[in-house]
Parts: sequence; C-alpha cells; structure tokens
Amino acid sequence: MTQSTPVVVDVRPMIPREKHPAIFSAFDGLASGEKMVLLNDHNPAPLNYQFQFERPGQFTWTPVTEGPEEWRIEIGKI
Repeated sequence: MTQSTPVVVDVRPMIPREKHPAIFSAFDGLASGEKMVLLNDHNPAPLNYQFQFERPGQFTWTPVTEGPEEWRIEIGKI
C-alpha cells in the first residue's frame, strides 16, 4: 500500500554538507511506490545526477516548481 501524502523534505535551512545525506536517507526510508517532495532553494540538477549514479532505475524525478526562489521536486521510489 502506498502513502497518500508524500513526505516533505525541506533542505533549505540545512547546511550544504547535510543536504544530500538527508535526502538519500529520506528516499531510502520510502517503500516502493511511495513519494517524497524535496524543497530546495536552488536547482537540484546535481542531485538528480547523483541519484542516477547511486540509485539507477530506482526513482522517478518530477519537477513541480522550478525556481527562481524555490524548487519543489517529487521523487518517487520505484
């Protein structure tokens, strides 16, 4: 069974070195079919590349809001 409301991961107030580990930890905690929403203050394109390298074929990446002040990305676990 999938969750009805995605987990929101707001990394905007975090220091940079903590952001990616927190995001991957939240993603790894998802069950197959669940989603999370990432809130960031800059374009997370490098994170997408990291997901492609570290979790190939395991995720979906759907931009919801693309700047200029807030990026909201829906990341699903396949």
